[in-house]
Amino acid sequence: MKALTWHGKRDVRVETVPDPEIKEANDAIIRVTSSGVCGSDLHLYEVLGPFMTEGDILGHEPMGVVEEVGSAVTNLRPGDRVVVPFNISCGHCYMCDRRLFAQCETTQVREQGMGAALFGYTKLYGQVPGAQAEYLRVPQAQFGPIKVPEGPPDDRFLYLSDVLPTAWQAIEFAGLPEGGSVAVVGLGPIGQMAGRIAAHLGHRVIGVDRVPERLDLARRHGMEVVDEAAADDVGDAVRQLTGGRGTDAVVEAVGMEAHGSAAGRLAQTITGLIPDRAAAPLMSRVGMDRMSALLESLEIVRRGGTISVVGVYGGMTDPLPMLRMFDKGVTIRMGQAHVKRWIDDLMPLVTDEADPLGVEGFATHHLPLAEAPHGYEIFQKKKDGAVKVVLNP
Repeated sequence: MKALTWHGKRDVRVETVPDPEIKEANDAIIRVTSSGVCGSDLHLYEVLGPFMTEGDILGHEPMGVVEEVGSAVTNLRPGDRVVVPFNISCGHCYMCDRRLFAQCETTQVREQGMGAALFGYTKLYGQVPGAQAEYLRVPQAQFGPIKVPEGPPDDRFLYLSDVLPTAWQAIEFAGLPEGGSVAVVGLGPIGQMAGRIAAHLGHRVIGVDRVPERLDLARRHGMEVVDEAAADDVGDAVRQLTGGRGTDAVVEAVGMEAHGSAAGRLAQTITGLIPDRAAAPLMSRVGMDRMSALLESLEIVRRGGTISVVGVYGGMTDPLPMLRMFDKGVTIRMGQAHVKRWIDDLMPLVTDEADPLGVEGFATHHLPLAEAPHGYEIFQKKKDGAVKVVLNP
């Protein structure tokens, strides 16, 4: 089969690799019909190379058609149309019983001290072959895959794999009061959907970004916006819109590669120059992120408010302004999305003919798998208006 494979910093290639096979009784094989490119994939493209191996298959936002199932999979059969959560969970362990599916104890990557395994996402998360490919082996298929109806286009359901549950959890974790206000820092795919979900639930949304196309897209979906590139101080700009107080909550949807933060950028650059064998343990112990988005969120949120962090971080020595956080009485919630926890909330929205979240028009680029390297480039460089890239094998 054809698959997108990692070969180094900003070097991804479509290659022929062996077809996946059933290995365990609870496996399934799906033929991938759509696979999203996530902002998290760009971290692999740029700074998380020390945790990758050349030839790793990328991607964790798939849907498709079941081709084959193992003997223990009784909930699926060949021909079923499914979307697959990005995290791999069993559905019956201590953590899954508490609906903390991203911490599944059956698939936890204990040798790395990490949570549940993820598709296509480094040694840290199990090095499971990813979904930007023609076929995908799905472990724990007795629980993970979500059956969806025939008929509507893939884009109706594809984002249930990651974007929608991550954005929904971001708003749930924000703990907004009825009719409350939320600033969304970073208007990439997750930020855009978090803003749409918050607006759909009746909250005031202020989007913060510096890319004109992303700001325009947010405006079209009912958000007020603050242009980071034009504002002298983003915190002041948001306070001016909120009676001098700041928003009830902030969704931080940027993560480790934020603009600014010179020390973090330098640390990431230096680590990128070290051979991977040495760089991986160094990043695991003393890695530093670019913290400007999180620090900006701290300035935006009102006293007593909540910061909901969904941007991916990987640092172990990130400096935090504890005095400021303590004085403002800020709550911070974060973590990988517990995808299946939120499907019952989201399914009525994606099956609604009115398409209240605008999922059908969400992808700015649909590309064949052969053009995946181009998709990564324009997404990473924010070129050609790229907000969401979907690959169609």
